[in-house]
Amino acid sequence: MLRIARREDVPQMLAIYAPYVLRSTATFEYDVPSLEEFYRRFDTFTRQYPWLLWEEDEKIEGYAYASPPYSRPAYAWCVEPTIYLRPECRGKGVGEKLYTALEAILREQGYQVIYALVCEENQASIRFHEKMGYEKRAFFPDCGYKFQRWMGLHWLEKRLSTAKFPNEFPIS
Repeated sequence: MLRIARREDVPQMLAIYAPYVLRSTATFEYDVPSLEEFYRRFDTFTRQYPWLLWEEDEKIEGYAYASPPYSRPAYAWCVEPTIYLRPECRGKGVGEKLYTALEAILREQGYQVIYALVCEENQASIRFHEKMGYEKRAFFPDCGYKFQRWMGLHWLEKRLSTAKFPNEFPIS
């Protein structure tokens, strides 16, 4: 079941995220954030951006949220998506459901473009984003260092709207 994440979901979401930090290049974060830090991120991002999760039998299977890729006002119509799933949920359509809902909310809020940043090693994520309509726009070789090696980063883009002159900033 798709639903909006609540603050009390943060410990389960952090448990999903921790293995990505420790054993994968899906994130370039080195250390698992503390529970307090994850609460801070949740509280900060949910003031403006959606944070969704997929739940089955009261167990969170995955989550997706958006955050600002840049801080300057000129970039206010841009957003960066993030998604993490339990390993056993990959390939079952949970990611597609989360991203579809996330993008629909972002579109309604008035966002114009989504930028996904994906490590070159994460080919499954690149295929997922391309399936969801994202296009590769740039590649940054050897820009991230994790697990004693350099990795490149793909910059993928999806347009949510083609408004030439937005009337107002995205709403929260």
